[in-house]
Amino acid sequence: MSNERQTTHFGFERVSTGEKIRRVMGVFSSVAEKYDLMNDLMSAGLHRLWKRQMIARTRVRAGSLALDVAAGSGDIATGLLGKMGAAGRVVLTDLNGPMLREGARRMIDAGFLPGRADCVQADGTRLPFADNTFDALTIAFGIRNFVDVEAGLAEFLRVLKPGGQFVCLEFSRPVLPLLDIAYDAYSFNLIPALGEFVTGDRESYQYLVESIRRFPDQGRFAKMIRGVGFELVKYENMSGGIVAIHRGYKV
Repeated sequence: MSNERQTTHFGFERVSTGEKIRRVMGVFSSVAEKYDLMNDLMSAGLHRLWKRQMIARTRVRAGSLALDVAAGSGDIATGLLGKMGAAGRVVLTDLNGPMLREGARRMIDAGFLPGRADCVQADGTRLPFADNTFDALTIAFGIRNFVDVEAGLAEFLRVLKPGGQFVCLEFSRPVLPLLDIAYDAYSFNLIPALGEFVTGDRESYQYLVESIRRFPDQGRFAKMIRGVGFELVKYENMSGGIVAIHRGYKV
């Protein structure tokens, strides 16, 4: 069945899978230049703490080869390279060209590219890498934009080496009393308005808020990760469950 006949969700809308791909590409092309600024504003800088915690839990060492999917502006890749020493290497992938260019620019500015980093434009559900290639695979705030999350997870398992680690940072479900009510009020009322003020694009940030609500909660996502074959799957809530780090291993 073609992408135009299959359907999925785009935020709270039901659209064809082809339409979702086009719209997601449009969202991130629109916000690429101010992506990090908006992350700082929306999270009051907390996204940097969340990402540091993710990097700290990623088991890479000197000489490791890591893949950062939906790499965006390259902040996860930069952190991983800082842990791996001069012999370590990271491949950044993103389906969106403008976002990947932001990541490449950051790698060049940091002196990592060429040499210790490579940038490859690729679909996370069809990765152009051989089986059993990477020691670690990371994705931060990207998997909820996939048309087929299970297909992406299966690809992640395929390209990891036996013993390789998968680490995912994603928005999740608040678990503290009343936090969900306050978080919903903030997300739906302030984030789209902030996006319009800073970037002139309210609709993209409305989608991003809706995509968070559509994504599976911590337990359901952990079950999906196990379902494609990862072992030793666990998750850790941060900021009361607003975000969670999920980890698993290819055994």
